[in-house]
Amino acid sequence: MKIFFHRKFTRQFKKLPKKTQEQFYQRLTIFEIDPFNPLLNNHCIHHPYEGCQSINISGDMRALYEIINDTAIFIRIGTHSELYK
Repeated sequence: MKIFFHRKFTRQFKKLPKKTQEQFYQRLTIFEIDPFNPLLNNHCIHHPYEGCQSINISGDMRALYEIINDTAIFIRIGTHSELYK
């Protein structure tokens, strides 16, 4: 599976603390091997991101992505409250 990052994801990611960025890369490595590893708590989400899925990064931090063909496009990253205002 190919992985891409949307511009908004990249902008949000750059604002995160280095520790959170490192945790994301650790989870991304797991995601590349097994997207449904229980550690990721990969699940479908609804309004306002219909058709997207979410993985846990740490505590309350989530990364949202959508699958198009054989590509995972990460579209947002943030805390639960930031993403679902």
